[in-house]
Amino acid sequence: MQWIPPTPLEYFASLVQGDPVPLLEAAASLAQDQDPRLDVQQLQTDVDQMLLRLKRRLPADAGPLTRLRMLHHFFYRELGFAANRNDYYAPENSYLHIVLRTRLGIPVSLAVLWLEFALGIGLRADGVSFPGHFLVKVRLPEGHVVIDPLSGQSLSPEELGERLEPLRERMGADAADELPLALYLQAASAREILARMLRNLKEIHHTRQDWEPLVAVQDRLLVLDPEAWGEWRDRGLARAELGQTTQALADLETYLAHAEGARDAPHIARRAQGLRELRGPGSGD
Repeated sequence: MQWIPPTPLEYFASLVQGDPVPLLEAAASLAQDQDPRLDVQQLQTDVDQMLLRLKRRLPADAGPLTRLRMLHHFFYRELGFAANRNDYYAPENSYLHIVLRTRLGIPVSLAVLWLEFALGIGLRADGVSFPGHFLVKVRLPEGHVVIDPLSGQSLSPEELGERLEPLRERMGADAADELPLALYLQAASAREILARMLRNLKEIHHTRQDWEPLVAVQDRLLVLDPEAWGEWRDRGLARAELGQTTQALADLETYLAHAEGARDAPHIARRAQGLRELRGPGSGD
């Protein structure tokens, strides 16, 4: 019997169905929608070799603070990881094999690589899904250190508060003030980190009206959370742009079945009716 390799979506689903989720492997696999031949295992090998170089330099008795300092020197100075400020909204900034090659990325993609190194040298580190800018944090004997993965800069409570100002303005000062800073600094799970990466790609593809890669991203978001009913709606709208009438209608109907009370339900119902009329009785796409 001939073995049929899994599709990129099937491979991703196999990675995220269990616990713990292998974050590096799952994050690297996101690029397979654009490059199905991407060798995710080779990327992991490349990262492991870099990590081995770092481990060899660590004194056997190095404490957490020493390990953190050596990691920052290795990651930012020696390897040269930094923000891709010239093309910040390029989808390639979310593809780890390209980030690894160019050393340029965005906060969440750099954080995934940084966390792999940090955990590999024994640091107690987590990702932080901070509003507007993904962060990382390390638990040291003296307490938590919150770090910007673009630069390695540690952030004070005052600096973190300043970064929350845009959110406070949207929410209203009184509502925002009731939420403690610690609420925004909770550790993000691997699934939450992957969802953040996918939502970044979703926004980029939607802005560019790149409907086919947008649908592929939404397929993955629905693998992560099949009850994210808004993703069913958004995928249906994207499929409609591609002329995939039957699939688009099925997605919109799924959304409407769970969208009781949603403000956009009447609008989506009209879109669904338009697709039914376009499809016609007994017709396919």
